[in-house]
Amino acid sequence: MIHVECAYYAMMRERSGCASESIQTEAKTPEELYEEVVSLHGFSPERAHVKVAINDSFATWETPLQEGDRVAFIPPVAGGCDHV
Repeated sequence: MIHVECAYYAMMRERSGCASESIQTEAKTPEELYEEVVSLHGFSPERAHVKVAINDSFATWETPLQEGDRVAFIPPVAGGCDHV
């Protein structure tokens, strides 16, 4: 079991009701952690559409997690227009 800090942005922040939270987890990678928080909060973005950062640097979904890591899940940003 490790302790990590999860940070959420945009729709994920709204859905969870918090900007960040401390989580005790057995997840070994951000991929496993994301599955855990999706179950916890019902996030809708598929993992393929979400960026992950560990300790303020973009990372891969397979990067090993360490005790005390700050993991940020960054969903796609809405915006722009569909027509000219």
